[in-house]
Amino acid sequence: MAVSFRYWEECVDTKDLETMWTDPDVVVEWLNAGETRGSKVHLSRDPDGNPYLTQTEMKAVAGIIVRRHFHSQIDSDMLCALATLESDRQPLTTRYNKKTKETTIGVMQISSKTAEWLVRDHGYRNYDISRDPEYLFKPFVNVYLGAAYLKWLSTFGNKERSEEFMVRAFKRGTKKATHKSTLPYWKQYLSVKESLPARKFIAAGPVGPAPQGSEHAPLEKKGPVNTTWDSRTSKQDMEEMWNNPSVRKQWNKAGWKRGNVGIEHDNERRPYISRKELKAVAEIILRRYFSSKRVQPTVPCALAEMISMRLVDGKGQRTGLMGIDYATARWLHKDLGFKAYMIDSAEDLSNPFVSMYFGIAYLAWLSEYEGRERTPQFIVQAYLGGPQNATEENGPQWLKFEEALSLYDPKKDEGSCCIL
Repeated sequence: MAVSFRYWEECVDTKDLETMWTDPDVVVEWLNAGETRGSKVHLSRDPDGNPYLTQTEMKAVAGIIVRRHFHSQIDSDMLCALATLESDRQPLTTRYNKKTKETTIGVMQISSKTAEWLVRDHGYRNYDISRDPEYLFKPFVNVYLGAAYLKWLSTFGNKERSEEFMVRAFKRGTKKATHKSTLPYWKQYLSVKESLPARKFIAAGPVGPAPQGSEHAPLEKKGPVNTTWDSRTSKQDMEEMWNNPSVRKQWNKAGWKRGNVGIEHDNERRPYISRKELKAVAEIILRRYFSSKRVQPTVPCALAEMISMRLVDGKGQRTGLMGIDYATARWLHKDLGFKAYMIDSAEDLSNPFVSMYFGIAYLAWLSEYEGRERTPQFIVQAYLGGPQNATEENGPQWLKFEEALSLYDPKKDEGSCCIL
């Protein structure tokens, strides 16, 4: 039976639809079209009767997905431009590739094989697709998985990739990302992206997972919803944080109470933690799980400073405080036995303790890479750029690391750093 959507309610869940209603531009467009809150919202249709997302709706969907799951990692305008090129923003579009024998589906033209791989191997499980044969036709799910694929492309081969590489690889795969056959697509993409409506800052709507009862958040509410220490970490970890004198003094001075400790945000509304908080997390993880290792808490702190600038959701294409991605965390957990924290989805790495734990576990593995003890220089360079690109000597990355280390231990003599 062919998939058919007439209303938004048929292809989004209640929470997503309520979040759409918090977007000022969507509200104006829907009210002007005669829609009313509390009644079913019609999907727009082209002259052939095919449903499509308007530019305003597509922009809202992309913005919501990015703010919730890929904040500062994926550009929502990239998603909008690709959706226009791939499907003309039509959620029911399908395309069969005779060469690969795969069918791509939805606004971002994602195949079921790619979707299942992203969920299974990379932990993108914020939408339950296991029992829904129509999941790829649903705009929020499709855009979420499209963004996840772009994030994977952004660090393909353990390299920071350009927007051009990501776009061309999205179209034809990584092998064709620099081939002349994808250059026209890149030029089309630039043209479409340039023609998108100007981006406006919207202070409303959840950035992270919306807490129960927050669906009707007022438009004037500023800052991400549910960005608190208590929502990100366990009660046990929070108790340990309160037991740290420096952290307790900082939190008491800020007026925080047990059970409701906020996380600070920068000017771009990205949650970050203080250096005192970061050092406390490192100390707790090391004391609990790595007490036999001779590592100073300032070491992972300096790496976090370089990688994420202490942003709990990560910076650029790096995930979490320590920049450990889901695939690496799953490998450390499943194959190497680092099981103190569960890692069920990529979202788990937004927990500062989880990211710190797997970051230090990765350091431990690198310290004996290929069966021999490694120098601090090698470990740091390998952590930042992959062991295949690391040397045992001082280099630019090591010098930057020493500079970051001085923020946490200014009295430390140069060259005396002990990693593991």
